[in-house]
Amino acid sequence: MTEQFITQNRAPLSLLDVRISRDYDGSDLHLIIQAGSAVGAVPLVSPTTARPDYGIVVQPRFPWAGIGPMLAEMGWRISPTPLRLPLLRRSERRVPVWVLSFMILARLKILLDSLDRRFELTTEARQAPRGAVHWGEYVTKDLPYGKFLSIPCTFPDLRDDRLVKGAVRHTVEHQLRALETQKEHGAFVHRLIEFGQHVLRRVQMVPPYVPSSTILSGWLQRPMKRESFVDGLQAIEWTINERGLAGLSDLEGIPWTMPMNEFFEAWVETVFRIVAQRTGGKIRVGRKRETVHAVNWEPPYLGSQKSLVPDVWLEWESATLIVDAKYKRHWEELQRRSWMSIEEEFREQHRNDLLQVLAYANLARTPNVIACLVYPCSPQSWVSLRERGRLIHRAELGVGARTVQLWLTAIPMASDVERIACGLGDELRKVTSVVTA
Repeated sequence: MTEQFITQNRAPLSLLDVRISRDYDGSDLHLIIQAGSAVGAVPLVSPTTARPDYGIVVQPRFPWAGIGPMLAEMGWRISPTPLRLPLLRRSERRVPVWVLSFMILARLKILLDSLDRRFELTTEARQAPRGAVHWGEYVTKDLPYGKFLSIPCTFPDLRDDRLVKGAVRHTVEHQLRALETQKEHGAFVHRLIEFGQHVLRRVQMVPPYVPSSTILSGWLQRPMKRESFVDGLQAIEWTINERGLAGLSDLEGIPWTMPMNEFFEAWVETVFRIVAQRTGGKIRVGRKRETVHAVNWEPPYLGSQKSLVPDVWLEWESATLIVDAKYKRHWEELQRRSWMSIEEEFREQHRNDLLQVLAYANLARTPNVIACLVYPCSPQSWVSLRERGRLIHRAELGVGARTVQLWLTAIPMASDVERIACGLGDELRKVTSVVTA
């Protein structure tokens, strides 16, 4: 049964980057579950009932304030990905409604963009006959009142799917009502409301329609349906049934996943955008492909990696800061143990991180370059390091007329982003002020 459980659940577990194996010590059989770099929740099939009676929830390795507050701070630079799996028996109550609203509204916009027109039987009064003419109705109801050019007809007409559009309108209106109660979370909620109103204007000519589960199932059986159509119907179903993201409470929820390395990179970007505002630096980010530097091989069809893409690039007149975010536990390990007492595998990974960020430093053209590795840490560690003045570990390399500084620092995911950026901004002002002088 253990082997059956592992086999049946290998696919959903892979969506969370979770590995599972068996361990038998001679008396008991244990399941060893190893989490990777993703968080989320997926259902698990029971080997006795063959139904999704269980579920697994993966939380971040480092403490955070919950996915809702973190997304509020970041302003939707990244979002969870819902999975097409059976619902879980639990959902995350700390996730506010706008976390799903963004995904739902985005799916509905794509659904409307790709919605095919279809022939529908339409009955209306026309000035000229078309299709089947209701002559009896014309003679008894129209002619006696002198309506000679009002001919009732039934005919097939190529129109947008009014029922689907009506369901979209109902869903958008529901989401907008919910978002009106979330305005205190920040300006991005107001932008989300504007986005929802833009989608609503596209369907305001049709009446709202609430499809039953039977109707939704029928729509999903349509031939030649697109993936965007299925995603849009799923968003409509979530709204009608008031689903939430699966997590740690007692409500039924939607399976989801999110890579924490991308999440941490977005969090680091959020922090350094504030740093750029405080120091007057120009920022570019790898998430938007603004920091791509091509690696030109000769001949072009040979070679391996085709480009270098730093996560964050801040530039002033005489200095450049290049940031590489790493969602690893290296910072915490370096604080607890000496370099020589750490495992060789760990040290090799850290060497690779250093070599990578130093390769990025070679791309800068200013006289002074700062190559910065950023790791996550717990809030307690961050406060302790700040009080002791050890938030940044520094090293310096002289390369001809240029100076390359190497910084190691850590950022928590549970503190005020303004407070985090303040300390980094103060350190950067010291460097840029020296350069300016």
